[in-house]
Amino acid sequence: MMGQQVAQGALFYSFRLDEHVPADHLLRRIDGLLDFGFVREALAASYSSTGRPSVDPELMLRMLLVGYLFGIRSERRLCEEVHLNLAYRWFCRLDLPDRVPDHSTFSKNRHGRFRQCDLYRLLFEQVVSRCAAAGLVAGRELAVDGSTIMADASHEKKLKGATAPDDLRAGDAVSRPVAEYLAALDAALPVNPDEPAPVEPMYVSPTDPQAALSCKHGPARYAYAINPLLDLDTDCILDVEATPARFSAEVTATRTLLSRAQAKLGIQPSSLAADKAYGSGPLLGWLVKQSITPYIPVIDRTRQRDGFFTRDAFTYDPDADAYRCPADKSLTYRGTVPSSQVRRYRSRAADCSGCLLKQQCTTARQRAIARLVNEDARDHVRALAGTEEYARARQRRKRIERVFGHLKRNLKLRSLKLRGLAGAAEEFTMAAAAYNLQLLSNRAAPV
Repeated sequence: MMGQQVAQGALFYSFRLDEHVPADHLLRRIDGLLDFGFVREALAASYSSTGRPSVDPELMLRMLLVGYLFGIRSERRLCEEVHLNLAYRWFCRLDLPDRVPDHSTFSKNRHGRFRQCDLYRLLFEQVVSRCAAAGLVAGRELAVDGSTIMADASHEKKLKGATAPDDLRAGDAVSRPVAEYLAALDAALPVNPDEPAPVEPMYVSPTDPQAALSCKHGPARYAYAINPLLDLDTDCILDVEATPARFSAEVTATRTLLSRAQAKLGIQPSSLAADKAYGSGPLLGWLVKQSITPYIPVIDRTRQRDGFFTRDAFTYDPDADAYRCPADKSLTYRGTVPSSQVRRYRSRAADCSGCLLKQQCTTARQRAIARLVNEDARDHVRALAGTEEYARARQRRKRIERVFGHLKRNLKLRSLKLRGLAGAAEEFTMAAAAYNLQLLSNRAAPV
């Protein structure tokens, strides 16, 4: 006889959420890996001791983590999913009768107490510490790279970079991302001569002025760059930094990542692998001083002289701090250009005037050569290029591309929902924490 299911309301149910979450579910695997006690400790000063109890901040952080783990980008949809999904409810410590917080609660807390105490960074650091305890932080061979993530700003709306601050200040209303941009300009520190000089943008978005126009993936779009520091032995993200989508900002972030990893994790990496965009003299010199071997192609423009002797034809004498030309004449040091960190060397006009090789050397009265302040570090890295270790590191560096693929494809981090550099930093930090948790849960899972 064919059966027929008839819905019958019951007065009482015997139901336990824990019994309906599979033992191998991702949320069950990671639930025991984290201790959310730091949430109340970090936010204790932000809440009053009297009045009506607020929404539990641990509940909000757990819900946000669910969203990043399962690629749920909309917080409105996240609230619906937590309401319907039993595993999500179980992880968020919500029983069946408990109400899910409204989506607006996240915005109110994100721009207030959560950001003030850097709650997302605290969560990420706890995840990394758990990874270290599980043996996922070797800290020997590292890699760094940047990948563009589209900002929530229309490329059709733009202000001229030179006048953008004044135009934005003159507006009737100043949004939160604009206020953060103007505050960052007012608090800007003096330029570090060892770092690339900041580039004044040609255009600025009036919606998200801290984003940068990027043509990396087709037509120009406003974007930010996610910059992870990856442990090549374990694929664990040791740190992450958000920057505007500019190469100069990504290179500067490398120092921040390495310095913070050394301070927080106590690691002293032996090598760093990166692509050619990171092969600037100042960064290579800094890495060599830190005893970190740079497996990075050198940015080199010494061969861009068609029909003339390139700098390779001149021999540098470190003892005399001078170059010898192919005719065995000396090019002596004539000073340093501080803005570009370039040392200038020049021959004598008398030596060049009667030289038989002048037509192959220069059309000027004298031959000049530029040598970067960090040229010794560049020479050191050039010497590494033919070694087996260099080739191995360059091959292993590609592992970071798989991380970008996972973040964009599986965690849906293709575009940002939050505006401003602080919003980008929040999204990147939470996405990196979710990635590390998945990595850690796979390591802890029984075979």
